[in-house]
Amino acid sequence: MKCPKCESENIKVVDSRNADNINAVRRRRECENCGERFSTLERIEGIQPQVIKKDGTRQEFSRDKLLAGLNASCSKRPVTTKQLTDICNEVENMIAGKASREISTTEIGEYVMTRLYKIDKVAYVRFASVYKDFTDPNSFAHEVQKMNDQK
Repeated sequence: MKCPKCESENIKVVDSRNADNINAVRRRRECENCGERFSTLERIEGIQPQVIKKDGTRQEFSRDKLLAGLNASCSKRPVTTKQLTDICNEVENMIAGKASREISTTEIGEYVMTRLYKIDKVAYVRFASVYKDFTDPNSFAHEVQKMNDQK
């Protein structure tokens, strides 16, 4: 571990605590060289769950990839970072609760769309447009109409 300010490796842990709902430990650290304080988040590394893609291939689950997709869908929308990390945490917990440690992109996508629909309708439509891979404007318009009919 290197200090983000001076890159010294002389770091001490000041405080450790469990990070809420994400099976991780948050550590407060201090550089003994320059006094810079910073936090780290440590997760247990184990066998990564596999995501079964629409074409049948398997890929390791990536929290960062899911969060990037959520951030893109919620760009310039009134959705907080906490709401997005909560969705990621819930997806991770859903995967952890499965006996097989495999999950389809369909399960993840449907779950995320359900959560986004409750939080922000525009973010939901943005996510759905990528997830459902609309091929023409009519299928996109149909999805928006379905959403309007549910009001």
